[in-house]
Amino acid sequence: MSTATERSAAQPSRAGQRADRDIHFEVEQFYYHEAGLLDEGRYADWLDLLADDLDYWMPTRTNRLRRQQALSIAARGEAAYYDETKDSLAWRIRRFDSGMAWSEDPPSRTRHLISNVVVRHVDPAESPEFTEDDLLVRSVFLVYRNRLVNEENVFAGSRTDVLRRTGDRLLVARRTILLDQNVLQAKNISTFF
Repeated sequence: MSTATERSAAQPSRAGQRADRDIHFEVEQFYYHEAGLLDEGRYADWLDLLADDLDYWMPTRTNRLRRQQALSIAARGEAAYYDETKDSLAWRIRRFDSGMAWSEDPPSRTRHLISNVVVRHVDPAESPEFTEDDLLVRSVFLVYRNRLVNEENVFAGSRTDVLRRTGDRLLVARRTILLDQNVLQAKNISTFF
């Protein structure tokens, strides 16, 4: 008898179900820790929270009429602010540390606020690359960024993550970030979300 069969005989499937309060609390604490690392500029430590097969994607969006809302968010392969892997994020961070990234020298000061966290177990029927032990998490964020004397930016949006449990810790395996703005007022976008 396989492990999946043994589990189904022992307990009902959790696929698509809301996580219990202990898991929900653990996920919220994970996000608060992640926000702290980003705000403190501890990017190498932040990378340790990301799975090796990470998919980190922030599509662009456009203003569309109500009947065309399905077209307002860029599809895969179209324009994106971020379409990254863990390796490409590590490269960006090494560039920050090299002093060659003018957009982050002197570095930005950020404050990440995370809210409205909803945690469900992944439904493998909808996402076959994951299991019901993985967590589908939706959250909203507000990121304040200040740099130099008068550069201020506020980014608001939502994230849809898949968190994978590896041993006793959670890792971000997939992150889709959707900004509420369709036109960024920032001079650059070198902030992680």
